[in-house]
Amino acid sequence: MHLILAKILRSDLNSLKMAQKSSGLMRMCRFLLLVILFLPREMTSSVLTVNGKTESHTLTTPLGSEASLTCAVQNHTGDEGLLWFREGGTVDLKSENRINSSAVCVTSISEDDNGVTFTCKLQRDQSVSISVVLNVPFPPLLSGNDYQTVEEGSAAKLVCNVKSNPQALMMWYKNSSNLTLEKNHHQVQQTSESFQLSITKVKKSDNGTYSCFAYSPRGTKTKDFHLFVKDRGSTVPIEPIIAATVVVFLTLCFGLIARRKRIMKCCIKGEDPQRETAL
Repeated sequence: MHLILAKILRSDLNSLKMAQKSSGLMRMCRFLLLVILFLPREMTSSVLTVNGKTESHTLTTPLGSEASLTCAVQNHTGDEGLLWFREGGTVDLKSENRINSSAVCVTSISEDDNGVTFTCKLQRDQSVSISVVLNVPFPPLLSGNDYQTVEEGSAAKLVCNVKSNPQALMMWYKNSSNLTLEKNHHQVQQTSESFQLSITKVKKSDNGTYSCFAYSPRGTKTKDFHLFVKDRGSTVPIEPIIAATVVVFLTLCFGLIARRKRIMKCCIKGEDPQRETAL
């Protein structure tokens, strides 16, 4: 009899534990369901596209053309505001060109537009963004100081400013021939914006016309730089002249002091006739 009662009690306890576990799982499911149902609409993952592309990309555009960039919101459940930026500045948009879809147009594209970044951002969450970088191919553009006069023995620097896309292959010529670079006399330095030729201790033989040559698949360009080397001027020793001047001045001063009595007597004698006339 006691064994039967013990079995019944164990069965009841197991049923109670199972019921408690089931109740806990039910409460957890209800809680998760409520969280999902009452999530704010802003938590939905909106995606931006520009001209149908979901990733930031580069857009190649020829000189003189125009580029249209259309930013659109995907997966949105309500109206979303959009912002456009050109580099660090905000692009002014009309109110009707800001909701869910927004377009900007870049007209008369020039060399200055190369590398410019346009970025579209979600207004409520600007961490959601997509960018487009303009790639504008153009032939080399060269500039710089055409004429330079230097003294023999001094240093000279010819700076050829260059803009090109793609980057141009650069070379220096002298008097229409390849420039032979001499060690410790010539130095060439190239950056993305300039091509420099430095000449140390200029000689008479460095006189001439130097040509900056740029080659690119988009075309070639040459610019001439004229270097004139003048004779070294004679240097006048300033310190000895100053020293000699000081010596002469001091000698005159000492001479005047030594002869002051004689000078005073002469002055007194010169005044006597005037005194007698006055009487």
